[in-house]
Amino acid sequence: MASTHRSVTEWTPQRFIDNAAKIGESVKQLVINILERKQHPEQAYKSCMGVLSLEKKVGRERLNNACERALEFNLHNYKIVQNILEKGLDQINHKTENDETLPDHFNIRGKRYYQ
Repeated sequence: MASTHRSVTEWTPQRFIDNAAKIGESVKQLVINILERKQHPEQAYKSCMGVLSLEKKVGRERLNNACERALEFNLHNYKIVQNILEKGLDQINHKTENDETLPDHFNIRGKRYYQ
């Protein structure tokens, strides 16, 4: 086998999981989910490589935050993580965005109305 093809035979799901664990827990969980979503793990290797390669571009913290955000929305692929990073959504605290309270208004009934 050519040397470029020999390196592919050394790829295993556990290798990707171990490399992801070095970056962060969210990255590890995302890689596990990507691998589990395919019938054969080999089909997910390119996506896993793509996610792991993003560390070189953005760093561990941003990649971990992006993976955490993707996991919260139950999205498990490379393109989603890449879009989160490109748009800077990993740096926005989205939990506080949705915690806004509704203003008082006579037309808003509230949760007590439906009990």
